[in-house]
Amino acid sequence: MPATRTQTPPRTPAGRRRRAALAAALLLALPLTACSAAGSDGEAAAGPRSGGSLTFALSSDPTCVDPHQAATNDAMYVTRGIVDSLTDQDPKTGKIVPWLASSWEVGADASSFTFRLRTDATFGDGTPLDAKAVKANFDAVHALGARSILGSGFLQGYRGTRVVDPHTVEITFDGPNAQFLQATSTPTLGLLAPASLRRTAEERCTGPLVGSGPFTLADYTPDTSIALKRRDDYAWGSPLWKSPGAARLDGITFRVVPESGVRSGSITSGQIDAFAGVAPQDEALLKGQQITVVGRSSPGVPVALSANTASPVAKDPAVRRALQAAVDRDEVVDTVLSASYRPATSSLAETTDAYRDNSALLAHDPARAASLLEQAGWRAGDDGIRVKDGRRLRLKVILGTNFGPNQSALELIQQQVRKAGIELTLSVLSIADYQKARGAGDYDLAWGNGTRTDPDILRTAFSSKLLNLSRIDDPALQRELDAQAAEPDPARRAAHVAAAQRRILEQGYQIPVFEMTSVFAVSRKVHDLAFDSSSRLQFHDTWLS
Repeated sequence: MPATRTQTPPRTPAGRRRRAALAAALLLALPLTACSAAGSDGEAAAGPRSGGSLTFALSSDPTCVDPHQAATNDAMYVTRGIVDSLTDQDPKTGKIVPWLASSWEVGADASSFTFRLRTDATFGDGTPLDAKAVKANFDAVHALGARSILGSGFLQGYRGTRVVDPHTVEITFDGPNAQFLQATSTPTLGLLAPASLRRTAEERCTGPLVGSGPFTLADYTPDTSIALKRRDDYAWGSPLWKSPGAARLDGITFRVVPESGVRSGSITSGQIDAFAGVAPQDEALLKGQQITVVGRSSPGVPVALSANTASPVAKDPAVRRALQAAVDRDEVVDTVLSASYRPATSSLAETTDAYRDNSALLAHDPARAASLLEQAGWRAGDDGIRVKDGRRLRLKVILGTNFGPNQSALELIQQQVRKAGIELTLSVLSIADYQKARGAGDYDLAWGNGTRTDPDILRTAFSSKLLNLSRIDDPALQRELDAQAAEPDPARRAAHVAAAQRRILEQGYQIPVFEMTSVFAVSRKVHDLAFDSSSRLQFHDTWLS
């Protein structure tokens, strides 16, 4: 799609819905489960073949190749090939299907889960993938605590894993855990060989690691590259794949290439075969060079400013609510992004289970922003920036370097909110430093998103009982987050999720801006790259012509 439009829809809820429908249509016109240039030459038309190595560029270093600790999409592109999961999730239907577990039973109150394992799977070092190995993995993720940013939420209330017999395990929690079955489909709860689990958490981040996946980790050079090698004896793939056997590629080399322009130049020159994070301004250019550009909207938490409610300024609800009204989401999408993206309409993306449209709470309303600040005692200073009790209305925003338009989007938002008397200062950090800053609370607002199909991602992001990077203390919100996690009935659970979405926006804990779209560039020789349910890539079926 072109990076600019010749006509901008009206900035009204109806206009947003029309453009969202257009964006959805454009995305749905592309294959949702696989992207391929099949038929672009005679060899491709002849069908899949084995062999060759794919070179794939990442926008940021994974920082940690342990799937239990991985926290970014770039890390998960790598880890998904190393580990298998107990289950998989169909990206078309959302249905959970067997993988390493051939079947399962969920207790009546969703506090216990019994999995029967297939008997033929092994780890890359030859160790059998049995019930003892599953227990060792879940115990290890639980022991990581906050080091497993995602796993700590998936396993909240974890009581333990019991080995029922050599190929059956029972996993129990202190109370109902409705999201856990979906969590077993994620790479975060993928399985590593017991020998790898005996290494320290720091050692696991840099490898070597052994999993049961279709690829093995051959090398990891931080900030440079990661190499995966095919397992020739692999024979227990997900039923969602085209075949259960060995991967078609001999291997994959992931190169860390932070600059979007360099990634685009590298694919047109043939130095790389595909890359993640196509910059909106490069979409038309790449298509003109006969590069396939494919995207899929990402479920989960949209790209947003998340408030540190413990900071001296962001702790003021009036400031957070004023930010909510001062941001013009349509202008950000129209100016900085492309038709592949859509403005945020809630604290969850539209593709997430139990999403509810809250666009009325996110209307661009400069007059309301000014009124909220005036009522809270923030008076305009000589330069237009508001002041209260001698404190300037200045907010420090931290952002990572893993998505090219991050800085441009925030620079535009700087201009938008300044009209309401709010000053934003931007601190651009590496992913590792961004994570450290969030942990230390060294920020007022943090820019980012989170990807997951299950709405429990709201609990991961905003629960005071988990990492609580936003330092939230809100019993009303916590009740809804706890209730949705414990409710096995889908309709009643959705009602709690709806209440949580609304509460997050009303209190301004999150200022959502746009829904993330995973946009990839793929050369004509690459075929059958597949999207998983979280809009990340899976490489088992991929082949080169």
